[in-house]
Amino acid sequence: MYAVIKTGGKQYRVAQGDKLRVEKLAGNVGDSITLSEVLLIAPGAIGEAGSALGLKIGKPLLGGAKVEAKIIAQDRGEKIIIFKFRRRKNYRRKSGHRQLFTALEITGIAG
Repeated sequence: MYAVIKTGGKQYRVAQGDKLRVEKLAGNVGDSITLSEVLLIAPGAIGEAGSALGLKIGKPLLGGAKVEAKIIAQDRGEKIIIFKFRRRKNYRRKSGHRQLFTALEITGIAG
């Protein structure tokens, strides 16, 4: 069984036991959270033939569907370097950014 969820302005295809990194969510490591913005639930495994049977698609969300997850890390991603440069103008600006993220482990899908 897998589901398509929406969090942090992005969509993710998840199955039970999957680990994924999403935009920062409130909570501490070890906490359980419920993701209620579920767009689709399919009964088969990801990529399995015939998994379209029993497919539930929301318009745009499925009512009453939820995905349970456990927070396994709250951290910052790798550094991204931003370098602005204008040739022949003696203009150089260098800065960096590390995006906050939450690592989740999917524990259950209920639809």
